[in-house]
Amino acid sequence: VQLQASGGGLVQAGDSLKLSCSASGINFNTHAMAWFRQAPGKGRLEVAAISASGINTYTLRDRYSISRDSARNTVYLQMRNVSPEDTGVYFCAAAPTTRSLPSEDEYIYWGKGTQVTVSS
Repeated sequence: VQLQASGGGLVQAGDSLKLSCSASGINFNTHAMAWFRQAPGKGRLEVAAISASGINTYTLRDRYSISRDSARNTVYLQMRNVSPEDTGVYFCAAAPTTRSLPSEDEYIYWGKGTQVTVSS
């Protein structure tokens, strides 16, 4: 199983940023997907999730949106009007469940993360 996150980088406050996570080695259509952030000196925080069907979503902030493309086995995190609080390493994760939105401990596959740094 491989989850490859990309799209991070150094951006300025107020910019938009879109992260992508390409999944392989799993049946993408039977896995819920999520993005987690780990900020410097802080614990891991779930910032967005999407069910396997794509019907149910969760985002930590209204300026975040999550989507998935089954044809590309890819999940996206769109962040608008970013601020320094969005700084951190963003990990994508997959949970083998088709029910709504799983709890954090159900995510068993994790990618290596992509760094997002927002300058003020």
